[in-house]
Amino acid sequence: MDKWLWAARFFKTRALAVKACELGRVRSNGALAKPAREVRVGDKLNITNEGGLFEVEVLELSEVRGPAATAQKLYRESDASREARQQLAQEKKAYAQYEDLPAEKPTGRDRRMLSRLRGRG
Repeated sequence: MDKWLWAARFFKTRALAVKACELGRVRSNGALAKPAREVRVGDKLNITNEGGLFEVEVLELSEVRGPAATAQKLYRESDASREARQQLAQEKKAYAQYEDLPAEKPTGRDRRMLSRLRGRG
């Protein structure tokens, strides 16, 4: 599973693909997918990453990461998934207009506080 996700360019590294599987962000045919799970042609995958939620059907298998054009031939994304991600991107873009940006750079203390709020520290 992790090799296919990496080859299909859903994640930049295999380590990120493994972590996503362990965190339950990848489902195969409705069940949680482990990193070592075998991917088969015809599997329906739900993949959540920074780009949004992808609902895809596996068309081809690959363990080698190639160009993006080759990676897109490995799967077919559902129309509903594509439309939902585009709608979310438009909403984020519209929301950015109303976001208040600070007048100055955050201090070290501010950065530590933001890291704690985001659960990274």
